[in-house]
Amino acid sequence: MNKLRSKLNLFAALVACLFCSSLAQAQATRTWVSGVGDDVNPCSRTAPCKTFAGAISKTAAGGEISALDPGGFGAVTINKSITINGDDTLAGILAAGTNGIIVNAGVNDIVTIRNVSINGAGTGLNGIRYLAGKQLIVENCTIYGFTTHGIDVSLASSGKLTVLNSTVSRVGQVGIRVASTAGTPVAVLDNVQISACSIGFDTANATVATISRSIFTQITNQAVVAETTSVINAESCVMSHSGTGVSAFTAGATVRLSNCDILNNSTGISIAAGGTVASFQNNRNAGNTTAGAPNSNLTQQ
Repeated sequence: MNKLRSKLNLFAALVACLFCSSLAQAQATRTWVSGVGDDVNPCSRTAPCKTFAGAISKTAAGGEISALDPGGFGAVTINKSITINGDDTLAGILAAGTNGIIVNAGVNDIVTIRNVSINGAGTGLNGIRYLAGKQLIVENCTIYGFTTHGIDVSLASSGKLTVLNSTVSRVGQVGIRVASTAGTPVAVLDNVQISACSIGFDTANATVATISRSIFTQITNQAVVAETTSVINAESCVMSHSGTGVSAFTAGATVRLSNCDILNNSTGISIAAGGTVASFQNNRNAGNTTAGAPNSNLTQQ
């Protein structure tokens, strides 16, 4: 009886080892998707998967999913550190009626989305929803055709959004919105263009944002707007052909401007009671139906 029990225990241990080994082998540091792939594949270069969702479960934390060729690779939810890379291909996500990408990762996780076109086809909800994770980096991406937000940052703690060399357009509500129910979220936008949205760039709660070399145009309401206690630092930006160029929308909100062009809007600068638009006195505010003006001047040192 003891010999039988020993053999059974040994067999169970071997099965467990084989199971763990198969799990380890199932996740690779680098995986691939292709328009002619199949999600039953291991997502290797020679046997790629069909969708980002199919590849993510086979990609190790900190790894990368790359696109082999042009294709639409489907909506995806990301729950770990990962890079989705469409370099040198026409990598796309068609998200009609849904969200394109949801980032709901761990407190120390960093997610990068690079060279991906995210199309809501006029009925999609949000291009990217960033709900949790240490940092989300969006680089060289095009986001358009959504009914709610192009990028929606709705955190419950601190986190960082970085958007580089990207465009957001044709969004029903807000091009990029950053808010959190706790902590101090940080947003950095560089060389970003937002157009044809109801609101361009919107920050709330305790968000601190820096935007540089960016264009906000053809926005129905506010092109750049700070709410509650958020702070926006804008450098070398253009806010044009919109309802309002720059707005400190509520008491406690602050926008600091340096070398910005606020041109041809219905209202150039709008400031709520208790809000602040501070200027380094090197901006150009012209061609607006109602100009408005900063209520605080800053000195350069």
